[in-house]
Amino acid sequence: MDESGTGTDERTILTALLEGRRDALAMVCAGLSEDEMAARAAAPSALTLSGLVGHMAEVERAWFRRVFAGEDVPLRWSRFPGDDFGFTGTADAAYDAWYEECARSRAIVAAAPGLDATGEHPRRGAVSLRWILCHMIEEYARHHGHAEVLRAAIDGTAVPLDR
Repeated sequence: MDESGTGTDERTILTALLEGRRDALAMVCAGLSEDEMAARAAAPSALTLSGLVGHMAEVERAWFRRVFAGEDVPLRWSRFPGDDFGFTGTADAAYDAWYEECARSRAIVAAAPGLDATGEHPRRGAVSLRWILCHMIEEYARHHGHAEVLRAAIDGTAVPLDR
């Protein structure tokens, strides 16, 4: 796909944009120690980079597996939306969950018959794969900003959103 997406189908563009957002989160966290990944943003917030990675694993699981694919899988650790920002596991556990859920999400998207295929959200009703992909791009972009602030507070590194 070229930079503008010209001549590329919508599904390829959306999945490439989502992969770019996933890569951006990984870039912000690259090279940090376990303690740095667990560093809190600012009291009283429990937000950490490990928590953000874990949250994104949970978001991937919820939207692609539970909503779109209709899988009856429990959430990994959330009790309510946002609760996983207080994730207290290791960075390795967060990364493992995230990598696993991203791989599963990719497989679900690849197997879907098209962007108009729908899943059922408990409050929103039917949502298309197109809407889910757009929502996930938005979700990653929003949390990338949080991750950048955390990273800058840890070691002063500024990682741009666009590569």
